[in-house]
Amino acid sequence: MPAAQTFIIALELVGTAAFAASGAQMGVRRNMDILGVLVLALTTALGGGVLRDVILGIHPPRMFENGVYAAVALAVGLALFFAVRWRVRHPRRISVAWLRAYDRTLNFLDALGLGIFTVVGVNTAISVNMGGNAMLLVFVGVCTGVGGGLLRDVLAQETPAIFIKQIYACASCAGALLYVFAHGLLPEPLLALLATALVLLVRLLSLRYDWNLPRCLPRRR
Repeated sequence: MPAAQTFIIALELVGTAAFAASGAQMGVRRNMDILGVLVLALTTALGGGVLRDVILGIHPPRMFENGVYAAVALAVGLALFFAVRWRVRHPRRISVAWLRAYDRTLNFLDALGLGIFTVVGVNTAISVNMGGNAMLLVFVGVCTGVGGGLLRDVLAQETPAIFIKQIYACASCAGALLYVFAHGLLPEPLLALLATALVLLVRLLSLRYDWNLPRCLPRRR
């Protein structure tokens, strides 16, 4: 297996774990049972990839051909469920600093997963000979990045975060554009890292400074 392909697979596994944690956290916050938490972990981690494969005509979607991604998502979902359960049963050990660190870690993981899956989406489209269609590449990259979170929010009966919260889909779009237009100019592993870092940076800055897209009505406080 080429080194670049191995690197992309490793990146995808990291993104799977990051998004699984994001999905599991949503299930915990909505007070779901363990099944609900695991379903959201799987959906968030794998939903964007399934959407990508459907758009590209890859049948069956790759998640059904390699169970390692589902296994990683389930393992992360279980770990987070029992970690939070243990914390809730030992409230005296929960400090404000721990809660802040927990929230920051989950925000970081969600931003990291967004960047990784954006890159993986574009890379997958290029690998199936769609490299000549820049619009398709960017579209697939963004769908892969935000698709799992969109499905997660719908299942949790929440307004999808990409429509109401800080810069999210735009961060994914920025990374996809960088990857598409710099492809072939830089070594693939380096380009993948740069595009992922760009998405991560834009997303974290939007959280830090509360950047949002314009609205018709004032935001609710």
